[in-house]
Amino acid sequence: MYSYVLLAHVLAATVWTGGHLVLAFTVLPRALAAQDPKILLDFESEFERIGMPALLVQVVSGLWMAHLLVPDFSAWITASTPQGKLVALKLALLIVTVLTALDARFRVIPNLSASTLPAMAHRIVLVTMASVGFVLVGVSFRGVLLA
Repeated sequence: MYSYVLLAHVLAATVWTGGHLVLAFTVLPRALAAQDPKILLDFESEFERIGMPALLVQVVSGLWMAHLLVPDFSAWITASTPQGKLVALKLALLIVTVLTALDARFRVIPNLSASTLPAMAHRIVLVTMASVGFVLVGVSFRGVLLA
């Protein structure tokens, strides 16, 4: 069962991180150059249909796998083991992602204009960096488990 959950987790991470890399490196520069928020909004509306379910799959599968690898929830917070440290880091990245997404969704996007594009760009870069961080930390589990 673990291998199927891991596969779903990795596929969802591919969608989430890949989508944000495309957004950050192709869509965002085009929107900033054109000073056109519609370019971002069009991408977001399309990506959200697969990106948000992918994030949900990652959260659910990640929590399940974390519980299997580090059954003691207090180790998630105290980061008292190498695996606990990685889980804590993943949770911190999740908090950054969720808070940034909520801020963008409720504060920036409703008022998105050419003048607020830089504020949205900062949020896109932050979530993209967190996404790549998720991948780096996820890959690190293999090294910790083999050590």
